[in-house]
Amino acid sequence: MDTDQTPPGTPTSDRPRGLNGCAVAVVVLTGLVILAAWALAEFEKGFDGYGQLEQSGPSGYVADPLGPGATARYEDGLKVTVSRPRPEPDGSYSLTVTYENDTDEELRPGGESSDAGASEYGPAPLVVRAGKSLDDHASGYSVTWLNRREAAAALVPPLGTEKKRTVPVRVKPSVKGIPITVEVDPPTAGFRETAYFQFSLD
Repeated sequence: MDTDQTPPGTPTSDRPRGLNGCAVAVVVLTGLVILAAWALAEFEKGFDGYGQLEQSGPSGYVADPLGPGATARYEDGLKVTVSRPRPEPDGSYSLTVTYENDTDEELRPGGESSDAGASEYGPAPLVVRAGKSLDDHASGYSVTWLNRREAAAALVPPLGTEKKRTVPVRVKPSVKGIPITVEVDPPTAGFRETAYFQFSLD
């Protein structure tokens, strides 16, 4: 009586093992692609400098300033928001500049000294001046920064990581309805772009 038996040493099918190998290769390849994309993004940031503005909408550059209530976002995690101006009974306007430190290091928004931390003309870490962002100087009107010294002093203390600081600003225009520009240029050991905000004191 004949019975069919598999002769000893006959290889079994390699198909399941081959499929498993392909699946592992695909997973590893996908992981390598994701890792390479992340490394490239980090390299680009390091090459450009972490002090670059990273905006959607207006760029925040001098020719494309942000508006009131907007936030300037830097690649290293620093965020600066300038509020909408609020009219006061005496004809002045109040606004705030808020610094939010989501970087991995302590920052000094106003530099080492309050003497150079704020200005109505520039350059300084915080400038509040009359005119549009592209104007070298305003003609026919002006703005007086009523609490400049106090604002500059508030900028000097170190701002730790994951901390926030709001600096009150009070200005008085020579005439109602003029444009003003707020320039924010927090000092850093490396490179940081200046963020521009422009709006009218209506």
